[in-house]
Amino acid sequence: MPIRVMLVDDQELLRTGFRMVLQSQQDIEIVAEAGDGVQALEVLATTEVDVILMDVRMPRMDGVEATRRICAQQDAAQQDAVAADGPRVLILTTFDLDEYAFAALKAGASGFLLKDVPPTELVAAIRAVRGGDAVVAPTTTRRMIDRFATVLPSSLPPAETPELARLTEREREVLLLIAQGLSNGEIAARLSLSEATVKTHVGRILTKLQLRDRVQAVVLAYETGLVRAQH
Repeated sequence: MPIRVMLVDDQELLRTGFRMVLQSQQDIEIVAEAGDGVQALEVLATTEVDVILMDVRMPRMDGVEATRRICAQQDAAQQDAVAADGPRVLILTTFDLDEYAFAALKAGASGFLLKDVPPTELVAAIRAVRGGDAVVAPTTTRRMIDRFATVLPSSLPPAETPELARLTEREREVLLLIAQGLSNGEIAARLSLSEATVKTHVGRILTKLQLRDRVQAVVLAYETGLVRAQH
């Protein structure tokens, strides 16, 4: 079954460009388009979508608010024990480390791409996100979080944080290394573990903390003060 993609951007020319690139892929199908967040939510009410390419700066409702609402609906469905494998959101931004893109990641997006991304990277990102991965390179994640760390609340020391209390000592160790920008392979080398074992730890961390992907894990690590406590 092809990956069903929705394009959300107020510039029709950009949507046309993305559509031309993606329609050439046998495993990707453009099923919907929208010019802003309001229209995107309306379309999603009647259209099955796997991945949303979401612009951030749009009229009526921007991509951050649209992402927040989309992810909130998915969270509500999961809490109600409804089988919901909702769409993943990939943010499109003009500038690397755009503060809007960061806000969208906090709202639940699975990553961000620059609008001038090479076609091969765009296609790979869509496939990765559909498979459950986050599309933000570990080094980019760290630069992004470091830049905006001042906007993250950190009122509780790590030992008093309920979220971190759910993790084993090893899982806390892995979470810290994720937040420092290390890949699974680098974490495995640092802790003298197999990469498969690290992948298992990452999966358990995401499950225990009810997070979508490692980007959300990085944000939580800073919010709870885990990373700052180590500085």
